[in-house]
Amino acid sequence: MSIVNTDLDGILPLIAKGKVRDIYAVDENNLLFVATDRISAYDVIMTNGIPDKGKILTQLSVFWFDFLAPYIKNHLVASNDKEVFALLPSKLSEEKYKSQLEGRSLIVKKHRLIPLEAIVRGYITGSAWKEYKNSKTVHGVKVENENLQESDAFPTPIFTPSTKAEQGEHDENISIEQAAEIVGKDICEKVAVKAVELYSAAKNLALLKGIIIADTKFEFGLDENNELVLVDEVLTPDSSRFWNQKTYQVGKSQESYDKQFLRDWLTANGLNGKEGVAMDAEIAIKSKEKYIEAYEAITGKKWA
Repeated sequence: MSIVNTDLDGILPLIAKGKVRDIYAVDENNLLFVATDRISAYDVIMTNGIPDKGKILTQLSVFWFDFLAPYIKNHLVASNDKEVFALLPSKLSEEKYKSQLEGRSLIVKKHRLIPLEAIVRGYITGSAWKEYKNSKTVHGVKVENENLQESDAFPTPIFTPSTKAEQGEHDENISIEQAAEIVGKDICEKVAVKAVELYSAAKNLALLKGIIIADTKFEFGLDENNELVLVDEVLTPDSSRFWNQKTYQVGKSQESYDKQFLRDWLTANGLNGKEGVAMDAEIAIKSKEKYIEAYEAITGKKWA
């Protein structure tokens, strides 16, 4: 069974509902993040979910938050069920609610969010490849190497920010100069340097596990001292492109540990971009298997 919506009967106020997460206010300083099993493609959320997807994403994010802790503070307050339920109203330990929250919940500290998607690209693919083919630029910036092939590694990872759109809207790729106008030059520079540092550390670890992180998206907040804090989810198949190192081949697109099964199925059936679509059970199962494969490869743990 998949959890596509949560309902806590008003015990905690629901303050936001994203493509995957339901966010509740715990108190004036803390939030409850619940990763559902919702999945979206072509900016549309399917009516059914991927069983356990939210649990897998949550546990993978916790792994990366822990790994990156020497590099940056994060927003985690409680990251396992025992800690989470200890900080929630006791009524939420009743089975009706516990079944919606177990394994997929984090309590996080509120921070002032920086309104940027901090995208770091280590390999050229997707929209960056399309732009490069046309103009030898990525996000409007000239790329030193004019002979890159599809899926090639950049000489060094590059920071390519985008706007952080409201749900239902599209994120917009912007230049670093435009990002600096939005958040200020100093914060933009700090975000760019830190995002590349975090990506590089994660990429090197993943390579040891046979996974290539082609690109990823970080989100940051600011603490009371205006220091950067890592927030949201981190280095999951929903926020990153993961490739299998064994099958990686320059000069073509790569299979990703993400929504490719779903995208292909939607396209083949003429359903891409249409509302109210339910996935075939086979697509949901295959997608879950890819999420588990990525989790196990990166963490070295078996998914129970």
